[in-house]
Amino acid sequence: MAALWRRGSRSCALCQSALSGKTFNGWQSTAANPQAAADFLQGAPHRKHPGVTALKTVSLPEELQRAALVSIHGAAVSGLADRARRLTNYLWSRKRAVEDSALREKAIALEKTLLEKEKEKGRGERGRDGDIHLLETQIKKKVLTALRKTTYHWTPLRYDDDLAVVYLAARLAGGYAAVRRVLNEVKKRDPSFTPQSLLDFGSGVGTVLWAVRSVWGEAERESVCVDSSAAMNSLADQLLRGGSDREDPLIKQVYFRQFLPVSPKVQYDLVVSAFALSELTSQKERRDTVLTLWRKTNSLLVLVENGTKDGHQVLMEARDAVLTGKDRVTFDSRTPQVFAPCPHQLPCPRLAQESQLPCNYPQPYRPLPLPGSPDRAVERFSYLVLRRAGPEREAEPELEAGPEQEAGLAWARLIGPVLRRSRHVHCQLCCSDGEIRRLVVTARRHGRDMYRCARSSDWGDRLPIIQPEDAAPSDSE
Repeated sequence: MAALWRRGSRSCALCQSALSGKTFNGWQSTAANPQAAADFLQGAPHRKHPGVTALKTVSLPEELQRAALVSIHGAAVSGLADRARRLTNYLWSRKRAVEDSALREKAIALEKTLLEKEKEKGRGERGRDGDIHLLETQIKKKVLTALRKTTYHWTPLRYDDDLAVVYLAARLAGGYAAVRRVLNEVKKRDPSFTPQSLLDFGSGVGTVLWAVRSVWGEAERESVCVDSSAAMNSLADQLLRGGSDREDPLIKQVYFRQFLPVSPKVQYDLVVSAFALSELTSQKERRDTVLTLWRKTNSLLVLVENGTKDGHQVLMEARDAVLTGKDRVTFDSRTPQVFAPCPHQLPCPRLAQESQLPCNYPQPYRPLPLPGSPDRAVERFSYLVLRRAGPEREAEPELEAGPEQEAGLAWARLIGPVLRRSRHVHCQLCCSDGEIRRLVVTARRHGRDMYRCARSSDWGDRLPIIQPEDAAPSDSE
């Protein structure tokens, strides 16, 4: 029995070694270079290595939670718990509006298929149905019926006073947790960045304002919140005043607008759009809006959407629009660069996969303490952070901050659950060469530093990897 166990252990170790060597194609951990390992840790403990950006369970600020409960109880919306649950499910399953061109192509293909079937069916019976015009009319009716049944019927959401309160109960805590997580990564990776101005597009109930305040404190900054719903703007202002219309706002210099500022020359240090792009009616409108937001960006543009296929694809459309689009109106010539989550500026490898799984990340949070609400929930979201490359940043090939600027050191993003097993850890990584790789990390093969960092990391964190040209020879070599 002992012999069988030893034989099984040896084969398991060989499988892990072969998997690591085969899938990583020469990429090695920082353990291959002890100096790089020491440099990247910068004296920090492994559980707080520079790649850790995931947060523990996020709670709403006390002032915001208190104001939200006051507003909800004051509104006295009937059936609030059930309506909030239905709205949450609806928003999660909501898809993009179908493009006219795609709908036209689908109709032409369906019409062609039905016409061929009718011709085959009527072969040898031409005398019975000889009127080709009648046949075409019947086929068009069938095409319209099929399109009605199979096409997603997108309709714009109109938020009145009651629906705004339902949205507050359903989405305040989850939306805040997602934005808070993204901004926490920005602050950790770029400690020198402190926004002095904020533009929030699709501001809703003002979750971005509160997340910015939680991350960078109560510094005096100008904040412009843009939302087409007057009810949403009114509720967001009420939350700033503690749930009352008479109190002074807790956050100063906040201005609410229903339309984006007209002048393209006015820029903001931080521009955010959270769960708003997917509510636009067409791909062209989304592209134009993203380019407008980029023109207004002085430092960072942050986009957050639902962690669904549609949410991820909306962000990839925005990424391509900014990185490859040639803007006719250019007042800022600084080039765009991807800050997070992608460790590269190549096409998204997720979209190249047959399954096209979305690139999303989970964030635990505590919902509002309302009847029927759980004590803990998880927000799954997708995000994209773009920044302008100034003269001092163009010289940084890895575009990292602090200890992440070490030569030859790249950071790969954990894009799936970290599976911790006995003496080894399974990691799924998106690497800086634009490829997705699976790595089985062990202390023996990858070194103690890499192994302990991998065990301490979570879905959404990053791991340090030495680039192929700087990597030391592998065991087999």
